[in-house]
Amino acid sequence: MAVCARLCGVGPSRGCRRRQQRRGPAETAAADSEPDTDLEEERIEAGAAALCGEWGDRSASPSPPPRCSLLELPPELLVEIFASLPGTDLPSLAQVCTKFCRILHNDTIWRRRCREEYGVCENLRKLEITGVSCRDVYAKRINPRVKSGRFMKILPDYEHMEYRDVYTCLLHRYRHILGLWQPDIGPYGGLLNVVVDGLFIIGWMYLPPHDPHVDDPMRFKPLFRIHLMERKSATVECMYGHRGPHNGHIQIVKKDEFSTKCNQTEHHRMSGGRQEEFRTWLREEWGRTLEDIFHEHMQELILMKFIYTSQYDNCLTYRRIYLPPSHPDDLIRPGLFKGTYGSHGLEIVMLSFHGKHARATKITGDPNIPAGQQTVEIDLTRRIELPDVENLCNFNELSRIVLEVHEQVRQEQQQQQQQQQEDRTEDDEGAGPPTEKVREPGNEEAAALKEQPVQFVLPVGVSSRNENYPRTCRMCFYGTGLIAGHGFTSPERTPGVFILFDDDRFGFIWLELKSFSLYSRVQATFRNADAPSPQAFEEMLKNIQSLNS
Repeated sequence: MAVCARLCGVGPSRGCRRRQQRRGPAETAAADSEPDTDLEEERIEAGAAALCGEWGDRSASPSPPPRCSLLELPPELLVEIFASLPGTDLPSLAQVCTKFCRILHNDTIWRRRCREEYGVCENLRKLEITGVSCRDVYAKRINPRVKSGRFMKILPDYEHMEYRDVYTCLLHRYRHILGLWQPDIGPYGGLLNVVVDGLFIIGWMYLPPHDPHVDDPMRFKPLFRIHLMERKSATVECMYGHRGPHNGHIQIVKKDEFSTKCNQTEHHRMSGGRQEEFRTWLREEWGRTLEDIFHEHMQELILMKFIYTSQYDNCLTYRRIYLPPSHPDDLIRPGLFKGTYGSHGLEIVMLSFHGKHARATKITGDPNIPAGQQTVEIDLTRRIELPDVENLCNFNELSRIVLEVHEQVRQEQQQQQQQQQEDRTEDDEGAGPPTEKVREPGNEEAAALKEQPVQFVLPVGVSSRNENYPRTCRMCFYGTGLIAGHGFTSPERTPGVFILFDDDRFGFIWLELKSFSLYSRVQATFRNADAPSPQAFEEMLKNIQSLNS
């Protein structure tokens, strides 16, 4: 008790305040009448005295070291110390004594925690001083269609707001929803990035560029935002529609899952009815009108997507996704890519490496292959040497090379299955447990095979949505692509060719479909998106695949 009292600086007669708060008056009085030290403290002090005695033999003045309390430090130094602690520990620190509580009301501490933990760089006072110009910036970033004056009426009162309120009532309270998420929109999926943007928490829906411009940057629009309208009161607003922010609600269902709900769905409707809503959606989604799309099957797919996704404009559930972990020996840096998928337009896939294989998992999908499925799988041990440009133009020649590798893989898989069946038979007869095979990093050899680029051209008869594909490639590998009928019926993996163009682009030739998909890296930085462990990433892949199967 005495050691704790000296640390708090309250003196041995008063004891520790935090312990007194837990005791009744009688217990407190009894505790004050007890000695200030117990046996353990006496043993520690005796040891310290012995050390001082040993030092006194070597020095002329054997005076004990002076006792120092945190309360004796100047307030400026305490502010620096407290500002270096995690924000979650500061409320407990404020209960130690009155002086700590008073110092922790310093907004400099909380502003630093907001900046270091959540990246908040805005200055509350400057926002109030600069006024309209800064709010105009926010208005244009949140919703360009909302006029500045209308937006100002719904902005927080920065003049009377403190960083402590921003941290405790906004950032810390909703910290669990920061990161990357996949909305549950049936087979279509999506990519949501929840970030701290200024003094808001905003959910940005990332959209691929308009088909077929796969190298263009991603588009994004806000779905919801959270901010402080008043002190200690966070407000959730839905951003869907074209009438500006309106009342919404967020519920954290369980770990790695939350849902949003709009309480004013009339803001989503347009005066021209469903036809005007469809034309507006088509311009935003595809960058064109229905008359510009001559392919009848493509028109049906677009109309089907509009009808299906419109059902989810009032309530959505999101599940967390992680970016794939990277390794120095990976063929290229894993991550998110935009890819062409024929009449379905551009979709987002996640490239990840798993030992001897690489996989591209759909983040956004379509009625044939839904989001969460592994659209492409590459065998990094099966490199394919392409013929020269003249022979490469012949589709039959390329098909012959790939099918030979496909037959070898099929035979090896059959042999492995037979071997596994024999091993099980031996185990049943008591032959002992099988020897565990060590997983080998199969992509090390592939990374070592990087060579100078060679000429590349698509074979005659292979269709491509984007004719502006690279004309040189680094290397090619055997792979399989997932194809299925409408509604994910009769899915099967068919052979194909994985073509690595450079660090940010790759392609895949679907032999059975005679089509080519070009993929380009998503050039965006995502915070709070790294998997805590490789096992957590693998579990995430299994979850999103099972949910959309």
